[in-house]
This record gives sequence, C-alpha cells and structure tokens, in this order.
Amino acid sequence: MTARLVAIDGPAGSGKSTAARGAAAALGLHTLDTGAMYRAVTLAALEHALDLEDGEAIATIARDAVLYLEDAVVKLDGRDVSDAIRGPEVTAAVSAVSSHPQVRKVLVERQRAWVRERGGGVVEGRDIGTVVFPDAPVKIFLTADDAIRARRRRHDEARADRDVAVDDVRTALTERDRADASLGRALRPEDAAPDALVIDTTGTSVEDVVAVIVERARAESSDGTP
Repeated sequence: MTARLVAIDGPAGSGKSTAARGAAAALGLHTLDTGAMYRAVTLAALEHALDLEDGEAIATIARDAVLYLEDAVVKLDGRDVSDAIRGPEVTAAVSAVSSHPQVRKVLVERQRAWVRERGGGVVEGRDIGTVVFPDAPVKIFLTADDAIRARRRRHDEARADRDVAVDDVRTALTERDRADASLGRALRPEDAAPDALVIDTTGTSVEDVVAVIVERARAESSDGTP
C-alpha cells in the first residue's frame, strides 16, 4: 500500500475534516470525506422516497448513483449537494442508512476505488484504518472531549445558518455515537487500529495536529516526501 494514503478515524467533532484538509494541502493530496458519501446516498434515498429500512433498495441507489467527491465538493448525479447533505433531514436519517451492511459494502468498494484512481489520498471517517484500509501505511485516530466536540459541531451549524443549542448538538452527538457503536465503528482510542497514532485534539491547535500527521506521512515515504 502506498505511503500516499493517510487514514484518519475518530468520532464526530474530533476534528477529522479540518485535519484532513490541512494535511492533504501540505502533502499535495486530495481528501475523501466518507461520511459525506453516506450522506449523499441518504439524500438520494430521501429524494426517491425509499423506506430507510430497505437496505437492498438503498444499496441499489448507492451502487447506481453518480457520486463525485473531491475535497469539499460533493456532487450527486451531476449536481452540487455539498450543502444539502448537511441539512437536518439528512443528518437525522444517515445513521439508519449507514446501518445496512449492503450499503456499507457498496460504499467501501467505492471508497477503495476512489483511492485507486488517485494513487492515494487523505481519507477520513469512522472505520477507515480498521475496515476500509487496514493496510494504510499512515493511520491516525483523533479524539476530543465531548464538550469540545459539541461546541465544534455547534459552530458548524452556525456557519450553515442553523441555530441549534449546544445541548441539542450534544444530544445528537450522543445518539450518533450510540448508532456508530452498534455498527462496531471506532469511537474511542482503544477502538483504533493497533498501529494508529492517537491524537487528542481537545487542547491541541489545528496547526499542530496537521503538523504531526504530515510528519508521520513523510516519515513513511521512502524518499522523505509524500
């Protein structure tokens, strides 16, 4: 597996997306937000009025949809849905969609294909280093205090012009954690891949987190460059 692949895991609000974008920019790589892929499929399922309990039907949507994910841009069947997938309706439904093994199987294959097509990348999600890319040369697991995670997600909501109380965000995070835990996804440092570098982002600046990831990626490269 090429050293140009960086797998970043961690729970919601741990700083995965921000760290992934910063590391990718420094390493000259693209980023793949696997959570955005699940959200795009969830949006498609909602638009087709599918029963969210029908895993086979949603897996068919996941297989047939034309998905484009590159850095912060997400397109579904040719239209930009980068903002639409972050709306409350999708947020409320994405855990149900991602709970189906059939859907996860399809999207894991699409995630692996994304990396093959680009010869690497910075991929972030909740089971990247343990399930999707267990042989990734660089595995990072980010964690953070629950209160910090809630404040970060509240900030994301505010940037999207959605007024949500911090307590409501914390409740939503707790429910999401419970759903992810039921799927066996890595949420705590002890759940991380054995060879993952664990970084607590609670009191660590984004710049410092990115610097550690970049240093690890370059150390794994045979010639000292990404």
